[in-house]
Amino acid sequence: MTSRRWFHPNISGIEAEKLLLTRGVHGSFLARPSKSNPGDFTLSVRRNDEVTHIKIQNTGDYYDLYGGEKFATLAELVQYYTEQQGLLREKNSNVIELKYPLNCQDPTSERWYHGHLTGKEAEKLLTEKGKPGSFLVRESQSKPGDFVLSVLTNEDKMETGDRKPHVTHVMIHYQVGNYDVGGGERFDTLTDLVEHYKKNPMVEKSGAVVHLKQPFNATRINAANIENRVKELNKMADHSEKAKQGFWEEFEMLQQQECKLLYPRKEGQRPENKAKNRYKNILPFDTTRVALRDVDESVPGSDYINANYIKVLGKGRTPCGGYGRNSEHCKIYIATQGCLQTTVNDFWAMVYQENSHVIVMTTKEVERGRNKCFRYWPDKSCTKEYGCICVRNVSEGEAQGYYLRELEILRTDRDERPRLVKHYQYFSWPDHGVPNEPGGVLSFLDQVNRAQQSIPDTGPIIVHCSAGIGRTGTIIVIDILVDIIHRQGLDCDIDIPKTIQMVRRQRFGHGADGGTVQVCLHGCSAVH
Repeated sequence: MTSRRWFHPNISGIEAEKLLLTRGVHGSFLARPSKSNPGDFTLSVRRNDEVTHIKIQNTGDYYDLYGGEKFATLAELVQYYTEQQGLLREKNSNVIELKYPLNCQDPTSERWYHGHLTGKEAEKLLTEKGKPGSFLVRESQSKPGDFVLSVLTNEDKMETGDRKPHVTHVMIHYQVGNYDVGGGERFDTLTDLVEHYKKNPMVEKSGAVVHLKQPFNATRINAANIENRVKELNKMADHSEKAKQGFWEEFEMLQQQECKLLYPRKEGQRPENKAKNRYKNILPFDTTRVALRDVDESVPGSDYINANYIKVLGKGRTPCGGYGRNSEHCKIYIATQGCLQTTVNDFWAMVYQENSHVIVMTTKEVERGRNKCFRYWPDKSCTKEYGCICVRNVSEGEAQGYYLRELEILRTDRDERPRLVKHYQYFSWPDHGVPNEPGGVLSFLDQVNRAQQSIPDTGPIIVHCSAGIGRTGTIIVIDILVDIIHRQGLDCDIDIPKTIQMVRRQRFGHGADGGTVQVCLHGCSAVH
């Protein structure tokens, strides 16, 4: 699970019921400290118009439901019963479904608050991307309801005499509405505590001084809070600060990380393949490229097309084995460039090979007087052959912001029934711009996914613009995030830059900037 904000440290059973019945739906749940057994916890779950309370035992060694599986942490217990639907049952064997975490409000809206981050993750972030004095605050993994202040210092001496970065973790205790670091001053809010220790450095038992200099800002946001996030990121940067802020800060961070993700792109640079690339410097990573099969291997480069698989981990968080088929736990896209006149046959060979039934085109054929994509389909009611693939345009029509074409394809060298391919061309997205109606992107994607889900055992959705990176990546990232919201409910955490990074590891330059994604997701409560 991506968040532990389903833990509510300060509510009673009655308050839990009220929250679940007013804000939740069937399957919404939260965890809270047990009032009757201090140290234990209670899982409160909405089931239709009632709330069921389940006791969780904390023995000091493990957590369990007074029997059954045992877990090292409360988070692991909740994650297990959320993912293993059907295991949690009443005595009469009725299933109790844990579907949607009902999140507690973050204790602060400050961007240095990272929520569910673990200690190891905090150390990795701070040592790789922070500098001495960088700090963040996160939930305590070992003591639900408490927090941890993680700070990068320079205090570990190496044998050479140099100092290597070291992360200090300071426990923040939360009691009766106050925060403290163990003795000393108490504060009403986490922000007050952090501001105090920015001005008054702490001293460790070793005598090392812990300076809080610059916040290490989180990129995760609550999906329900996307509107406030967009407003926040649109604020003008404070000219007194050197660091860029808002959208540009995140865009710059992604550009810096881009350099670290340069996998080999040798296939696209081969002399026999250069002419197949629309733009000479936009080439597919070799690691995830789509290789054409059933080709004449005596012809150099016959298996090459400028396209990559984009694989997404599903709710089980386990990688699907290789690329190709979608499953409940894994969604796969193919990101590719807009066709050249010389690559149309390869494009249709790929559509057929991958058993794809949905194509998403996010560009017009010509924009600003420049050719963006060669027209790779026949006119309405016409048939055309592209290599050994015969394509018939059965129907086409205009919907809200896009054209929908129904195409039938078959191989001319095989005796088989034609396949129906739905071709969605979204024309409301200006090149170098943001869609005029961001809500339209969401309803467009809803139609695309309905078509994809209506065909059993279908292959990847094929997505392209002109280069196959900007608008293509943005559409894929938005679709991934909307999937998360559908699966976990609107009250879930999403991380736009992290999702863009995940996609960019699979196609060079993929994903555009997070600003466009956030604007498109603005008001995404409509999708749930």
